[in-house]
Amino acid sequence: MAWAPLLLTLLTYCSGVSSQPVVTQEPSMSVTPGGAVTLSCSLSTGAITTSNYPAWYQQKPGSAPRLLIYNTNNRPSGIPARFSGSISGNNAALTITGVQAEDEADYYCAVYSFHRLEIPLAWVQPFSASPGSVPPVFPAVSLGGESEKSHNDVTPLP
Repeated sequence: MAWAPLLLTLLTYCSGVSSQPVVTQEPSMSVTPGGAVTLSCSLSTGAITTSNYPAWYQQKPGSAPRLLIYNTNNRPSGIPARFSGSISGNNAALTITGVQAEDEADYYCAVYSFHRLEIPLAWVQPFSASPGSVPPVFPAVSLGGESEKSHNDVTPLP
């Protein structure tokens, strides 16, 4: 069975006011199934640390988001070991090793920070399954402020 490479195309959508933290992504990259890919998210207000409790979610079309990683590098029961979380430099990172075709999905990075009276906010960052598609419905937690989103794509090459 022939494997089609996967293309990770990153598009950024920002909303809210400029004083709010913004989550951003690195430029596009491609990965062949069986290879490895690292997705990362950064926060404009500073380094992401374990105190930001980074989490990663996967969402496939028609399904609810599935928690892959919580508290930086913890996997819930049933999540394959090929998914791993870390802090890389100032960013939160999700690494998928031995990429499989079934890994085509939307991926979300959620990081917690503080803004205004130390009220925690969460920003959710989607990686969408098709270029130009509407980001999947997954509400960001927002207590006392707006959320910031970036939109990224993971699609198979023709």
